[in-house]
Amino acid sequence: MPADIDTLVARLVERMQPKAKSLIVTIYGDAIAHRGGTAWLGSVIALAALVGLNERTVRTSVFRLAQEGWLASQQLGRRSFYRLTEDGRRRIDAVGERLYGRAPRAWDQGWTVVSIDPSSTDAALREQLRRELSWLGFGAPANGLLLHPAPDERALRRLLADVAARGQALVLRGPALPIVTAEALRTIARAGWDLQRLADEYRGFLDAFRPVWQALRTRPAPDERLAFAVRTLLMHGYRRACLRDPFLPEELLPADWPGAAAALLCRNLYRHLQAAAEGHVAGMLETAEGPAPQAHPSYYLRFGGLEGAPAA
Repeated sequence: MPADIDTLVARLVERMQPKAKSLIVTIYGDAIAHRGGTAWLGSVIALAALVGLNERTVRTSVFRLAQEGWLASQQLGRRSFYRLTEDGRRRIDAVGERLYGRAPRAWDQGWTVVSIDPSSTDAALREQLRRELSWLGFGAPANGLLLHPAPDERALRRLLADVAARGQALVLRGPALPIVTAEALRTIARAGWDLQRLADEYRGFLDAFRPVWQALRTRPAPDERLAFAVRTLLMHGYRRACLRDPFLPEELLPADWPGAAAALLCRNLYRHLQAAAEGHVAGMLETAEGPAPQAHPSYYLRFGGLEGAPAA
């Protein structure tokens, strides 16, 4: 890479201080999952080197991800291959829906309220339910109650099928009364979610990647290695903010909310980099069967549509 490009990527890594294991998850989610989800460890090491991870760190991180159920290993001769497990792919797909495909939805002024049974003796299960509901964006403005104006209903049904059937939760859905003012709704939002922290995350993302967009927007064909490195860091930074975002309706957000600007910047920079980044992945990625397969057609649906989709 040219020296200025080395500097650009190094500054991003220094600023973001990404955790190695989480960065490997980003690489699998953004670059490997849509090409079969399997990779030779040497390929992962080579890809991760471009975002500042050394071989020893990658080996340790991949081993720990396998212990945690994200990855499964296969040994062929002296080579190790790691694939996403079924649970790992489910988690990757759930995150992908938030990162690449979530479009703003009109709010019907309704609320979904979940009441967790305080008399249950299974404290661990109650805590699991609270934690997983928070991952779905539910806030907790009152003890024992969690709510969301427009949750992902499919994800909520999957969660409740696993947990609530054991008598842990009551779920209600209904509109707020017309007497509830707009300011009262915003007060509920501030009580239920840490919007200030989330806004700071989005502003940090914008501060980090706006200069990158300005530096690269005039390069019609960015270097493939640069494109992969920046795309990976882009999605890692966006994921870090996005996973904390409950995606509240506009009516509940402050007037200067930075989430929309962050989503637009991420989409534009991703579209600009993706073809070159995919070229690098295609050249580097090896599986137990040989070179990695072509990108799955769903890849080209990211951010409302990417260039380069194969003809139907």
